[in-house]
Amino acid sequence: MRPGGQPNMQQLMKQAQKMQQELLAAQQELAETEVTGSAGGNLVTATVTGGGELRSVVIDPSVVDPDDVETLQDLVVAAIRDANRAAQDLAGERMGPLTQGMGGLGLPGM
Repeated sequence: MRPGGQPNMQQLMKQAQKMQQELLAAQQELAETEVTGSAGGNLVTATVTGGGELRSVVIDPSVVDPDDVETLQDLVVAAIRDANRAAQDLAGERMGPLTQGMGGLGLPGM
């Protein structure tokens, strides 16, 4: 800050641009990173990107029972939820420090 307590606007703009570039890079990295969730002791696994895009579901043949489709459906849903939770955790780890740092710019509401 300059004498008198006024922030240097040019410095704030540079900091904001740097933070924006870091956020974009982190978002791109998340979109390319894959995480896996599972259910039923890995009988069903789901892979999603850090951005939450479902990439694959793998089902162990031993869990396929035509007389018990509901269990398989529940396992698929649970595996996808587990993968999405892992993606959210990853996003929090990668984006948290960047978004928390925005408050250091002196910007209201950040």
